Amino acid sequence: MTDGPVLVVGGTGALGGQVVDALLARGKQVRALVRPGSDAGRLTAAGVTIARGDMLDPESLLTAFDGVDAAITTAAGYTRHSKGDTADTDVIGNRNLADAAADAGIRRFVLTSILTCDETPNVPHFWHKKLAEDRLEERGVPFVALRPGAFLDQVTQIGGDAFAKHRINWFGSDRTTLTFVNTSDLAQYLAAAVDVDSAAGERIDIGWDRPVSMREIADIAGRLLKERIKVRSVPAGLLRTVGLLIGRFAPLAKDMAAMVDWFETGRYVADTSRQEVLFGPVPTAEDAVARLLTGLGHTIH
Repeated sequence: MTDGPVLVVGGTGALGGQVVDALLARGKQVRALVRPGSDAGRLTAAGVTIARGDMLDPESLLTAFDGVDAAITTAAGYTRHSKGDTADTDVIGNRNLADAAADAGIRRFVLTSILTCDETPNVPHFWHKKLAEDRLEERGVPFVALRPGAFLDQVTQIGGDAFAKHRINWFGSDRTTLTFVNTSDLAQYLAAAVDVDSAAGERIDIGWDRPVSMREIADIAGRLLKERIKVRSVPAGLLRTVGLLIGRFAPLAKDMAAMVDWFETGRYVADTSRQEVLFGPVPTAEDAVARLLTGLGHTIH
């Protein structure tokens, strides 16, 4: 452990912002890479040093990485949450980050990867994370990659609070089991990973005590809220057809359809044994759903 600053890439995003908070709570100095023109007001107010730059601008990364002890990236072009996010962010941008980290000789690089990314060449945004891991390894960067499952809080907030509406929108079968995570939990693990006793190049699955289906999540939430929660599913076959029809013009649709097809195999499942060793007890599905509901302001029973 050192007292040098930790560079956070993606600090203005939902996950990155919580990572910044977790690092500050641990007494870390934090520097954030923020695109020119992006609002960094909240970060500045929290005492974060701002490095203006872009993952697609290697020169700006040299300045951002100068003197840092470690780095954490939560940036994801696939989400299109920010203007300028594209597949280049996930491919070229992550490659540039790996090269800058290697040149700077930092002690630890923490990558937000994706569960089973090395098994899914047909799911572009999954595979791009695998390529990022490979580049870090090629350049000899001492890294750890956390591979989380699907973000339940994000899934259930598409179009508003699904629990308040008593209906969760889902893609594919609501009976297929897979691994989920909560953003708040992953943020804590990412912050801890800066100093955790792990080997260079470790890939660590992140999830709950077991894979669950969306139907099971709805049932857990229903019991906690004493209300019936429905699940409205879009068939995987329909998504696949749409992806084929418009994939040339809307690659995200094809990417999403491929992801749902992968979910349907039942192989999107984490082995959380290493997570437990490094970060403590693995959340149960019931605890994770209860904390999500409480965080959204619901009263649970």
